[in-house]
Amino acid sequence: MSSPLAALIEAGTKLWLDSVDPDLVQASRLQGATGATSNPIIISNLIKTGRYDQELSRLLGDEKLSAYDAAWSLTDQVVAAAQEVFLPVWQATAGNDGYVSFEVDPLLEDPANSLSLDDRVAKYLELGTKWSANRPNRMIKVPATTAGLVAVEELAARGVPLNVTLIFTSGQYQAARDAIWRGAQRLDSLDKFKSVYSIFVSRVDVYTQQHVPQLSDAAQGQTGIVNAKLIWQDNQAFWEKQRTPLQQEIVFASTGTKNPDDSPWKYIGALIGSDIQTNPPSVNEAVEKSGHLFTKTIDQMPPTAVIEEIEAQVDMQKLEDQLMKEGIKKFADPQKALIALIEEKRTALAS
Repeated sequence: MSSPLAALIEAGTKLWLDSVDPDLVQASRLQGATGATSNPIIISNLIKTGRYDQELSRLLGDEKLSAYDAAWSLTDQVVAAAQEVFLPVWQATAGNDGYVSFEVDPLLEDPANSLSLDDRVAKYLELGTKWSANRPNRMIKVPATTAGLVAVEELAARGVPLNVTLIFTSGQYQAARDAIWRGAQRLDSLDKFKSVYSIFVSRVDVYTQQHVPQLSDAAQGQTGIVNAKLIWQDNQAFWEKQRTPLQQEIVFASTGTKNPDDSPWKYIGALIGSDIQTNPPSVNEAVEKSGHLFTKTIDQMPPTAVIEEIEAQVDMQKLEDQLMKEGIKKFADPQKALIALIEEKRTALAS
């Protein structure tokens, strides 16, 4: 008999782990996960366990790296280790799956950063190219900011596999997709062209609960799902026409529920049957314990009345503006915290 996670995968969903913890990566691979994602919070939590003290001692002591450079060196090593686990998937699927996402410097989007737009774009190109070089199943994660959306066209033209993150609306998705496709068409061959688009789901419903309280009980808490499914439909239709050798997919991100009244697998269960879900370990654990044998739901929409109410009541531009403002802060602050943590480690390890 299938387990809940096995049923999810059997229904057509690719499962990626929202962690690069070596133990969790190994365990998730046994459960059927075929990829993973990383971010500064994950790296910070690993450092706090003390498991990387010896490596940090080498980086900070022997190599005398700054905390900033040590953070990236360690992140590179941890992500590379996860890549080794998923490399057989990448090889077996000819590059269609088996990736680990690597987040390009979030401090480029820090509001306190004085870099111009052109300078930020140039840094995205420099870092995206650097951190993807000779790492075949690494996917470079770039946010759907003004600078990020400019940079992804050139990165795609350089053959860099891309994960565009911080996407909340169809307008952001379309801008990212179109830019990447323009870049991809400059490649000599599309055989290795791969892109994914991370749609944040639960944060959308947090927004409507706070800013659109007039939604009916039937519609409140459904905006994130409706939004994600409509973008998924758009993505399916667009890439079917292009007929690229590899799939260009949606990543359903931010799948953990924020409302305590919701089941932990609310978003998981609503988005099954296609593309990729990147789930935190705790969410996968809850899914596995649920006992549900999930079936395909990605092509099932809520009642028309609910969709029409959401379209009439939710100003998606205001939603995008607010969530991007919050998202950029949540993007940059953890990197600052990671650097501060490594500075603390420098002092502790030297004593």
